[in-house]
Amino acid sequence: MGPSGNGPLAGVRVVELAGIGPGPFAAMLLADLGADIVRVDRPGGSGLSIDPAYDITNRNKRSVLLDLKSPDGPAAVLDMVDRADVLIEGYRPGVAERLGVGPDDCLARNPRLVYGRMTGWGQAGPLAERAGHDVGYIAITGALGMIGRADEPPVVPANLLGDYAGGSLYLVIGVLAALQHVRGGGTGQVVDAAIVDGTAHLTSMIHGMVAAGGWRDRRGANLLDGGCPFYGTYETSDGGHMAVGALEQRFYDEFVRLLGIADEAPARKDFERWGELRALVAARFRTRTREEWTAVFEDSDACVAPVLSLSEAPHHPHLAARGTFVDHGGITQPAPAPRFSVTPGAVHRPPAQPGADTAEVARDWDLPHLTGRAAQAPQEDR
Repeated sequence: MGPSGNGPLAGVRVVELAGIGPGPFAAMLLADLGADIVRVDRPGGSGLSIDPAYDITNRNKRSVLLDLKSPDGPAAVLDMVDRADVLIEGYRPGVAERLGVGPDDCLARNPRLVYGRMTGWGQAGPLAERAGHDVGYIAITGALGMIGRADEPPVVPANLLGDYAGGSLYLVIGVLAALQHVRGGGTGQVVDAAIVDGTAHLTSMIHGMVAAGGWRDRRGANLLDGGCPFYGTYETSDGGHMAVGALEQRFYDEFVRLLGIADEAPARKDFERWGELRALVAARFRTRTREEWTAVFEDSDACVAPVLSLSEAPHHPHLAARGTFVDHGGITQPAPAPRFSVTPGAVHRPPAQPGADTAEVARDWDLPHLTGRAAQAPQEDR
């Protein structure tokens, strides 16, 4: 099965040099939007324990297997670059250059290429050469320090905030902007997407609130960080949780009415009694189960929702009605987003298996020598 032709990026060709984390997710998003993604996998794999058949970040892609440390490996990539619009890599600074597939080499072959670089620390700066992971990137930007209760250590938000929000999404934005520049008659260029830059950028509104005196620079003390008793989570009688976001007065009024505390709750703007209000709300939520409270609030504007697990989320009536999750190849997974009225994206291929599509790519990209240069997949990957 070749590229789908669906989505607003149909016809855009992308070479993805295999990596882990935010790079593959960014390429998946481009693939969901219709781009033809060819992932260049390395012999032996990435070192992660996940079975490639379940790595959803490689859906809607095709894979060729090349050893970039072999004499023919870089030449094969450069042949692909000749026919590509975009290249994405997530190596440490200088690695792609040493392999012979850095920006200078690629742009010399294709001056209209958008060369997307995904790193944690960026291409320059004192930490650029250091190893790192999501938790460290979001730590130094101030974002991690905002998350959690005031009297407890910061809470790690999986790798969603740094890798994917501050990393992948900013790389995609940069690639699309640079691609538009090329389509408008400009030249190709390098997109330096650093997780620290993107994550810092995500905190822009908070920095403005700090400057205006509307946000205290400490955890669990503000309107949106759990410090407010009507914006946070509460435990139910069965050990579940409900999420409350009743910020506006009219939503708050409905919240306390349905919760059954309207007559005894202290004034919401009496900050000195927020502790009392929180205790009252918490005690009331503990009197019923999550399912019971869901039924109480589901047809209201009180801005209250059940906290669902990953396995529960696809079955929520609203998400089910919208098709927010899809089943493909036996895997329940998030559907492509956002949605387009004329050029909708779709999940049309399962996760790419390393090296499985070499002959197909050689045909579709008119690269007859690719099959000869491709490395052999390790026996266990066949």
